Amino acid sequence: KCLKKNKIMKYIFGIFSVLLSLGLSAQKSADLIITNAKIYTVNQKFDVAESMAVTNGKILEVGKSKDILKKYKSQNIQNLDGKAVFPGFIDAHCHFTGYATDKWKCELWGTKSWDEIISRLTVYSRNAPMLWLYGRSWDQNDWPVKEFPTKEKLDQLFPDRPVYLKRIDGHAAVANQKALDIAGITVNTKLTGGEIEQKNGKLTGILIDNAMLLVEKHIPEISSEMAISYFADLQKECFSYGLTSLHDCGISTHTFSLLEEMQKQDKLQMKIFALLEDNPSSYDEWIKKGRFTNGNITFGGYKVYSDGALGSRGACLLHDYSDKKDWKGFLLSDQKHFENLAKKLKNSDLQMCTHAIGDSANRTILKIYGDVLGIKNDRRWRIEHAQIVEKTDFDLFGKYSIIPSVQPTHATSDMYWAEERLGKERLKYSYAYEDLLKQNGWLPLGTDFPVEEINPIKTFYAAVARKDAKNFPANGFQKENALTREQALRGMTIWAAKAAFQEKEIGSLEVGKSADFVVLNQDLMKVEENNILNTKVSATYSNGKKVH
Repeated sequence: KCLKKNKIMKYIFGIFSVLLSLGLSAQKSADLIITNAKIYTVNQKFDVAESMAVTNGKILEVGKSKDILKKYKSQNIQNLDGKAVFPGFIDAHCHFTGYATDKWKCELWGTKSWDEIISRLTVYSRNAPMLWLYGRSWDQNDWPVKEFPTKEKLDQLFPDRPVYLKRIDGHAAVANQKALDIAGITVNTKLTGGEIEQKNGKLTGILIDNAMLLVEKHIPEISSEMAISYFADLQKECFSYGLTSLHDCGISTHTFSLLEEMQKQDKLQMKIFALLEDNPSSYDEWIKKGRFTNGNITFGGYKVYSDGALGSRGACLLHDYSDKKDWKGFLLSDQKHFENLAKKLKNSDLQMCTHAIGDSANRTILKIYGDVLGIKNDRRWRIEHAQIVEKTDFDLFGKYSIIPSVQPTHATSDMYWAEERLGKERLKYSYAYEDLLKQNGWLPLGTDFPVEEINPIKTFYAAVARKDAKNFPANGFQKENALTREQALRGMTIWAAKAAFQEKEIGSLEVGKSADFVVLNQDLMKVEENNILNTKVSATYSNGKKVH
């Protein structure tokens, strides 16, 4: 009996061992498992999970830690000790390649006076990499005397070197006489969509919008090798802020080819949605190509400028500027130009994404889009910035399914002086993000860097608190147009992806999507509002690989 009992026990033990072995072998392999985390999936229900399995850069499954660890095995299991995880942030409007190649230029960000600019430029000139002295990002609104500078000091210090200093918004610049001479600009030069400022019959050196192009076409380009090196450096900086994807607005076909070369060299790890600049010479070829994706690069349409910026008074308004009588700004091109491009794109799968700041520019583009699109649609043609909208025009966004693509930090940068330009009544309908969100039920967010800082945490804070980094104003700027935290997060992730027709690939942490995610040191959705800006990126993953 004892022998028989032992045989039975051995048999049962054998079956148990086989079953255990089968159970273990049934575990699926994963390249990466994130566990013990607080994962904001940003799916439709805004579910929060604990764990995530990743293979070949894609998300296999999201769920509870015990379920994921039971189902999957991996040699790379990351226990995050309850840290918050979000989809990789997406900047829906920026100038990545332009900012990257600005790195050789004299940095003028944060200067507090014209004298400080002269001082920086003098130091820079000693080791400048080329004959031209090119500076970027001054803002006269930050100076004690909030007026455009003039070129006299530049002429005195640099009579034989061309100097070109671009304003922070990229819509105005000051050039010295040497640069003006190279460009052939005189008091008799005429152009459309720009202004060559004169005082007492003499050039001041100030060039606005299309006038800037007269000089810029003479500035030598840096080498392709140097450009790609700058792209790689800026990519690292973007990763450090949790950005895994961005929309590069208004690039040349040459720049697009540089991105493709960067990718061939295995140096491009982030995803770039490219909008080409408004250059008629590229229309036929690229509209025929249509939308396409090549690895991490997607070509999706055209970025067009309808007007200039409010800070330089180039925004096109329906009524006079409050601080400049008989001046309404201007469109940068004849209205027919925008109409013709819209008609060309009508039968393609490409998007038309048009910069519009002033209420007149917004009305013009809204009506042109409406005439072409006709009814509700899923073309996702965009208006970039949509800063000042006449109160009766908001419903045109919803009527024609036109997507406003906005940058919350513009509101908190401009709030110090915007009322001077617009007056109280127009200001009510400016930077109206909640009102714009209501039109289509979603709203992509970006920074417009380098006009603003890259950091998407500042985008989140400006959207939610309507305050700047100084925590000003105490009660928030026009707080009635603040977004909720969920809306702001969606705007920086899934809605930004949707603005590029990429919501099935990126923008949320769901099965089958790219494993692009960011680990933060604190929970953006729960932390006290006045502590949001202390949020730091602990790690950034692109396609399941740790890149920061």
